[in-house]
Amino acid sequence: MSWFESFVLGLVQGLTEFLPISSSAHLRLTAAFAGWNDPGAAFTAITQIGTEAAVLIYFRKDIVRIVSAWFRSLTNRSMRSDHDAQMGWLVIVGSIPIGVLGVTFKDQIEGPFRDLRLIATTLIVMGIVLGIADRLAARDEVGGKHRATRERKSLKELGVKDGLIFGFCQALALIPGVSRSGATISGGLLMGYTREAAARYSFLLAIPAVLASGVFELKDAGEGHVSWGPTIFATFIAFGVGYAVIAWFMKFITTKSFMPFVIYRVLLGLLLFALVATGVLSPHAGESAG
Repeated sequence: MSWFESFVLGLVQGLTEFLPISSSAHLRLTAAFAGWNDPGAAFTAITQIGTEAAVLIYFRKDIVRIVSAWFRSLTNRSMRSDHDAQMGWLVIVGSIPIGVLGVTFKDQIEGPFRDLRLIATTLIVMGIVLGIADRLAARDEVGGKHRATRERKSLKELGVKDGLIFGFCQALALIPGVSRSGATISGGLLMGYTREAAARYSFLLAIPAVLASGVFELKDAGEGHVSWGPTIFATFIAFGVGYAVIAWFMKFITTKSFMPFVIYRVLLGLLLFALVATGVLSPHAGESAG
């Protein structure tokens, strides 16, 4: 991998990690369209450490408060009813599905799941799911001629059951094209949470999973055509761009719909199917170098 490739892929990672359009799919597609080798699951996992560092900084006050309350709840029974302490446990509970499934399906994640036809399918299907979830949320918020508005849930109403459902939604993102934020936000909206609550929990829930995945993949960073230098460079690029995207996205969702992302996902998926069907792209483009 050249330094230019690592710059472009780091930029793509930072731009797409927090938007509901799938960063792993875009890294895979960028390499395929450019005629580069697939950067692979290890490169993706490690550069995600950069974007998660952006989450740690952006939500630093929330994270410090949650971690502090959680540790105090271990020895102080009265703290166990505290919302922040409960959030600490809920992040742990919600991280279990992706941890178990990530280890179980590691070989598939690094191989068959990176087929461009599967990515096209997940882009379209999850785009439609996000569109339905967003429409339901909008209907609750604005009501209608014969329908009153309905208050949506905040994170204070999050329990173990919903936390696990969020976790299984996050685990779907092991398949490129699904999108971690897209799947968890869709799940949250379908369960009746506000856009802001679903997005906030989605970002907090990703922290242990992404950091653990990145550390686990460190041993593979120097293998194949991807070396340490470009990988670290891409990680720093992803951090800087990712921080700016978080700040923009959290403001965007307070007043805007997810429909632009839905349309983009469906159109990209259809384009990808067309390119594969006409032979412009091989469904395994770039995979030969591993």
